[in-house]
Amino acid sequence: MRRPVPRTLRGQLTAGLVALLALACLAVGITTALALRGFLMGRLDGQLTASGGRFAASLEHEAEPDADNRPDTRGQAESTFGARLLNGTVTQAAVVDDATDRPLRLTPRDRRALTRIPVDGNGHSIRLTTLGAYRVMAVQGDDQDILITGLPLHPVEETVHRLEAVEAVLFGAALVATGIAGALWVRISLRPLQNVTARAAEVAGLPLASGEVAMPGPLPDTDPRTEVGQVGTALNHMLGHIADALTRRQASEERLRHFAADASHELRTPVANIRGHAEFALRHHGPVPADVRHALERIDGESQRMTRLVDDLLLLARLDAGRPLENEPVDLTLLILNATDDARAAGPGHRWLLDLPEEPVTVTGDAHRLQQAIGNLLANARTHTPPGTDVTIALTTGPTGVRVDVSDNGPGIPEEIQPEVFGRFVRADHARSRRTGSTGLGLAIVHAVITAHGGTATVTSRPGHTNFRLTLPD
Repeated sequence: MRRPVPRTLRGQLTAGLVALLALACLAVGITTALALRGFLMGRLDGQLTASGGRFAASLEHEAEPDADNRPDTRGQAESTFGARLLNGTVTQAAVVDDATDRPLRLTPRDRRALTRIPVDGNGHSIRLTTLGAYRVMAVQGDDQDILITGLPLHPVEETVHRLEAVEAVLFGAALVATGIAGALWVRISLRPLQNVTARAAEVAGLPLASGEVAMPGPLPDTDPRTEVGQVGTALNHMLGHIADALTRRQASEERLRHFAADASHELRTPVANIRGHAEFALRHHGPVPADVRHALERIDGESQRMTRLVDDLLLLARLDAGRPLENEPVDLTLLILNATDDARAAGPGHRWLLDLPEEPVTVTGDAHRLQQAIGNLLANARTHTPPGTDVTIALTTGPTGVRVDVSDNGPGIPEEIQPEVFGRFVRADHARSRRTGSTGLGLAIVHAVITAHGGTATVTSRPGHTNFRLTLPD
């Protein structure tokens, strides 16, 4: 199982600081333990050298003990080990116990270990079965024998272990204290970075796609001498560029919006005049050549289409400018019934199906604009699906608001234009759209009207099923 790795920069810096300190403590602990062990071993070797094998040499007289030939234990520390080897065989072995010698029974393994000790006057560590770990030294005796003297390693090991325990406690406490202090220090040091993150999150939450956006001010206290300060300075420059770009975009949109509104206003009068003259000419009682009548009918049809285009452009310009809509109770059920009746009259070749709740559904908004939005959806379904297509209008209520779904089993919307289907002048079939008189602004008006009411407009489509969903707050 993998250990969890800190994901935040603060956690990584704190963990790295503690890890480096732990490595330093480990190195110090190992070095001091080895140094102390080496020092104590050197003292043991000095004691062995000072003894000169005197205790081991006195063991050869132990076979006939008397007052003059007892083993010499003078100056020998308790647990001092002595052994005598002759011709590669251990002849005597004893250990000092309460200032007296005690014969020692050696195992075959102990005897083999003693015979392998180099006779070089240096200390060597061995482990005896009956005594444990010992530091021994072998020297050449006067009788062609080998004298081995040893001291126990238990005091050395105990002292080293005590040092290791003390270091573990001290280093552990130091690591805990360093971890807490390091976390606080890193937190304080990275506080400007948290301000950068908060400011970036604030900008990311702004509606930058459209409309006038109030950008937050620059970050204060950005010291370019520090890495965090450099990040803050770069963010301030970026925010400045974004604010400048948004201001220019807003100004461009305002100019375009004013142009569309002004142009639409200016076009309404000449378009109305053209349409009036065409209708007057078509009502002429005298004989009119067929080609002239056809031209007049085309002028009348195109003037009606241009009138709808001008009206749609004016509506979008008003909605883009944030003009307030009416805010009254609207019987959405009745509105859908009326829009469906109009669609059924305009498209008798389609099957218009209703799925409405038993009780009327009421929302707050602009009844005229909502009816226009739903009517545009039904007109879109009638225009872009062949006769015989089933078009279902469903009205449902839920915790997220009121939903109006207009679905059909027609050919569907090409996948490449679905992300832009609510854009302006977006057409799946340019030739058919022009022939049917569509302005290319119907779905754009749907999206603008629903958005102005605080709702959403979405579409899902595949061959055989297309669904437009309008969601309104209840």
